[in-house]
Amino acid sequence: MRTSNHLIGFLNFLTFLLSIPILGGGIGLSSRANNTDCMKFLQWPVIIIGVAIMVVSLAGFAGACYRNNFLMYLYLWAMFFIVAALIGFVIFAYAVTDKGSGQPVLNRVYLDYSLRDYSGTWLADRVASESYWSKISSCIRDSHVCRKMGRNFAGVPESAEMFYLRKLSPIESGCCKPPTSCGFTYINETVWSPGGGLVGTDPDCLRWSNDQEQLCYNCDSCKAGVLASLKKSWRKVSVINIVILILLVILYVVACALSGTTNGSTTTSLTARPEWRRHSPAGYIFRSCHQRKELLEF
Repeated sequence: MRTSNHLIGFLNFLTFLLSIPILGGGIGLSSRANNTDCMKFLQWPVIIIGVAIMVVSLAGFAGACYRNNFLMYLYLWAMFFIVAALIGFVIFAYAVTDKGSGQPVLNRVYLDYSLRDYSGTWLADRVASESYWSKISSCIRDSHVCRKMGRNFAGVPESAEMFYLRKLSPIESGCCKPPTSCGFTYINETVWSPGGGLVGTDPDCLRWSNDQEQLCYNCDSCKAGVLASLKKSWRKVSVINIVILILLVILYVVACALSGTTNGSTTTSLTARPEWRRHSPAGYIFRSCHQRKELLEF
């Protein structure tokens, strides 16, 4: 039993290390929320799960090292629910970011973004709501992301041809310039002229303003740009979470298997196990299988 406790303690140390990338992903989302995406509630589930894994791993490590039944009982059940929560969060993250992508534009390197491509999802409805969008648009304005787009070469402003070859971020494309379908003439990165021609039918064409405090912050294309940026951020974090989840499940299964062994062999007498082993998830599974076996033999 001492050997299995040492192994469980080692597995808890590995689990503690795995919580660091999850927590780092949440902090990364928090940083983007303050500077780019401006959706400040999305990072908290990741941060909470990362902190929970870290705390529970330390509890399991202490329980294994000091043979504390309560801590081991807490660790096995808490980790079970944490793994389930992480699975649910990964599924949720992919479900709410499943729709939408940028639209290629002729003779342009950058993409245009349309809110119609993202409609029908929980995240799109939340971003487009008046209460949230007023805060998001204000955050984007205060981040000066559009002002930072300006480029000069030897004191000469960037030409239209050079601008069309730029790879803009979704927020730069959706919030800092009018949609390409409007047919506006480029003056500089954030100043466009209707040019006397027909304005496109997109409602965003009328929402565009050369006022640097307005630009296209109230456009649907800006909302779509925020959604595209969120999708990119969440997908990156979700890939990390999936890898961590697979490793967590493997470590948890091994820990449960070790919780059902004593001195390297499986103990068939449930009363011979410590209290935390008998009441752990592995203990319940063991009893269910044992009872089923007895019924089949009967």
